[in-house]
Amino acid sequence: MKKTLISVAVLGAMSSAAFAQSNVTIYGIVDAGIVSERGGKAGNVTKVSSGTANASRIGFRGTEDLGGGLSAIFTLETGYKVDDGQLDATNTLFNRQAFVGLRSATAGTITIGRQYTPWYNALAQVADPFAAGLAGSAKNLFPANGANLRNSNAVVYQTPVFNGFSGEVFYGFGEQSESSAGRQVSAAASYSNGPLNVRLAYNNRNNDTATGIAPTVERGIGHNSLLAANYDFSVVKVFAAYGANKGLNSSTLPSPAAYTTNPIVASLDTRNALVGVQVPVGPSGKLIASAIHTDDRETANRDANQYAIGYMHDLSKRTAAYVSYAKIDNKNGASYTVGGNTEAGSGDSAFNVGLRHSF
Repeated sequence: MKKTLISVAVLGAMSSAAFAQSNVTIYGIVDAGIVSERGGKAGNVTKVSSGTANASRIGFRGTEDLGGGLSAIFTLETGYKVDDGQLDATNTLFNRQAFVGLRSATAGTITIGRQYTPWYNALAQVADPFAAGLAGSAKNLFPANGANLRNSNAVVYQTPVFNGFSGEVFYGFGEQSESSAGRQVSAAASYSNGPLNVRLAYNNRNNDTATGIAPTVERGIGHNSLLAANYDFSVVKVFAAYGANKGLNSSTLPSPAAYTTNPIVASLDTRNALVGVQVPVGPSGKLIASAIHTDDRETANRDANQYAIGYMHDLSKRTAAYVSYAKIDNKNGASYTVGGNTEAGSGDSAFNVGLRHSF
């Protein structure tokens, strides 16, 4: 009897310990602002917009300690619109991220599901002083939408950090009858040491379509390369990036139909360059500015320049107010638009002011 009671007590203690080593976190962002857009075919547009600085979202993140430095992890994250309460992707629940995986302190992390590409992470995390949000978002001119941003059916491996160096590899299955059709491969190599961050990323998207009954429709491959860096001098943080885009869907336009009644076909050969700064203003403020150039290498030469300035003020550790303005100078019929983190915008200039709360 005593042995039985002892066994039950030991099993109960072990069960409680295992449960204590597992955790699930609910997190999210609520972001809303007033946006005023100018220069599009619809004329002046003023609206309440959701996700101007950062996309509004709610997510669930979990870990379980499996022992020996190994953990099981998962993330389920959905986006929504603060202005009307709807999901930001129709008929899709966890449209932003949905993956499960294993993390090892010594071997790295592998995850399976819907995930960001290493190329987009390099743009948002290292290259852009606006962090892909506000009116100055680098997504307005860099090709950061669709499959370049995130993709489903993906397997991602991230190495541990070795003396500041790390790497990431992304493979997205096309899931068609021809194995290479729709396939996406992306990778990045990073170095971070104190105030310096550097990342080199590459994205390869196969645009072929397999019909299943006829030969595969060959549409070619879109290539995107990006070198990004930033350095924090304490009094100012400097950003720079250079991107090369070649092939079908390598330079997709965010919202050409909103800007002009005769939207152009996206270029198959462009280059992007960015310089920017973040300047601390007192203990809670941050001035942000950037200039971006898109060089169209095709005969039409539809270049564009964007100039942007913004300010973000931390009201607390979780809440920030923001204001920003950006202007795009489109050349030779180019139809790039000024948007924010979530919406692509309708004109060649925009002003926004809003509030972001994280939880």
